[in-house]
This record gives sequence, structure tokens and C-alpha cells, in this order.
Amino acid sequence: MAEEEEVILLDFWASMFGMRTRIALAEKGVEYDYREQDLWNKSSLLLQMNPVHKKIPVLIHNGKPVCESLFQLQYIDETWPDNKCSLLPSDPYKRALAKFWADFIDKKVNVAARRIWATKGEEQEASKELIEILKTLESELGDKDYFGDETFGYVDIALIGFYSWFGVYDKYGNINIESECPKLISWAKRCLQRESVAKALPESEKVTMFVSERRKKLELE
Repeated sequence: MAEEEEVILLDFWASMFGMRTRIALAEKGVEYDYREQDLWNKSSLLLQMNPVHKKIPVLIHNGKPVCESLFQLQYIDETWPDNKCSLLPSDPYKRALAKFWADFIDKKVNVAARRIWATKGEEQEASKELIEILKTLESELGDKDYFGDETFGYVDIALIGFYSWFGVYDKYGNINIESECPKLISWAKRCLQRESVAKALPESEKVTMFVSERRKKLELE
């Protein structure tokens, strides 16, 4: 890789947010140096590149950090505009709509989903909330192949990483997302046919084992 195109990704394998960035880079055909991070013993590079939130993923392009996964998707789309595909629609209204739904995913799906496995006593309420949120997304998807009509893009990338965590939500939330949201499951399986997605998403069982270990350390089980 040419020095002027040095791309580094500080990430953690189970992060649905990091998965977004990995998928976007793969879709654009951008080569990068992947650096797995220990979230419980943060590297000096991570702390230096994201001193505000101290979180992954951090995309470093030519020495300059870009933090927060949704911002990274837009940055990747604009920095490598001629490579293979566009992640965001060019139409201003469709672009705004895509950003709305990605924001909805961060503020709604992530918050409810985390409450299912990372808290005690809130699982049932959080599960009900998560199903309602996923049904809202399923309604937005409708009969389309992807959220961007026939084109895999920004909203699909924003959501698909959560699919590898569905087993966690089912187990600790005592729900069955596949039976509750069959169209969303079909959409996820369609996304997984893409090489970029298949390579970025870990096996659900591996994520569930990781969460079980985390819950033990948090004394939740």
C-alpha cells in the first residue's frame, strides 16, 4: 500500500460497529491494516487517536483519525468515491432518509439490545422493546431486497452487524427474533451472501460464548 494511502482500523472482533467499517472498506475495495484491540487494556494508540470517547472502531487514514462508525461510513464513501459502489444515495432526500434510519438503529436498537444482556431485571421489558423496534425496521424494509431499494448500502451496513448478536438477544431475552421478524431474517441472509458481510460477521455462537463470559465477569450469571 502506498504511504499516502495508509489506512489503519483499530477494532474489536465482536463489535457490530466495527463490522460496519470493515464491510464498508471491503465494499470499496480499500486495503487496510487491521489492529485488534483489547478493550479492557486499551492501547496507547487507541487512547491517542480517540481521546474523547476512548472507543473502537477508529479509522486512521494517513495519520488522521475518524471516530464513530456512521461517520466512518460517510468518510469512506466520500474518500473513495469511484471505487466499486456508493454507500449513501446521491439524491438529497434519500440520503437524509438513510441517515435518519441509521441514527434510529444507533439510538434504538443498540440501547434496547444492550439492556437485554448487560443488565439484570430489565431483560423482559428490553426484549419487548427490541422486538417492536425491529418490527418498525421490518416495516420500513417492506418487500425490498435492501433498505436502499435494490441496492445494498448505508442502512444495511448500519444494521447487519447486529444479526451476529441475535443469538445473544434470543438467549438472554427469551425471544425468537426469527419467528417475530421473518422478513428481517431473510434480509440478513441476503446480506450474508455478500463477501464483505460474510467475512466481517463472526459466528453467532462465538458471540454468545463471549457474552456469557462477560456476564460472568459482570456477575450477571
